[in-house]
Amino acid sequence: QLQLVESGGGLVQPGGSLRLSCAASGFALDYYTIGWFRQAPGKEREGVSYISSSDGSTYYADSVKGRFTISRDNVKNTVYLQMNSLRPEDTAVYYCAAGRSVLLFRQYVFTGRGALDSWGQGTQVTVFS
Repeated sequence: QLQLVESGGGLVQPGGSLRLSCAASGFALDYYTIGWFRQAPGKEREGVSYISSSDGSTYYADSVKGRFTISRDNVKNTVYLQMNSLRPEDTAVYYCAAGRSVLLFRQYVFTGRGALDSWGQGTQVTVFS
């Protein structure tokens, strides 16, 4: 059974940093494209970043480019999202998700169509003054 568990969320002041972790069990992460999504109250869920299983290439939403970094540790079976220079508008519940097909993963990120193989339960990130 594919399971993802996020951790690392919390409260931070603007300009601060957090590192989110997404630990997988039941499958090897290196065969899956793994991504981070976020959903703020009253807003639609948006794709923040993903790392491809095929070539390790990465994607970042314009709103986080240059501030967030996604990485994977295949030995620990964990994907990380390093978030720097956090802003109040980054406040949201952050979810990680896994998809076996990088093409379907991209389709989901950019169109919302389709389904991914596994989702975590989410971790809250709050950026406040």
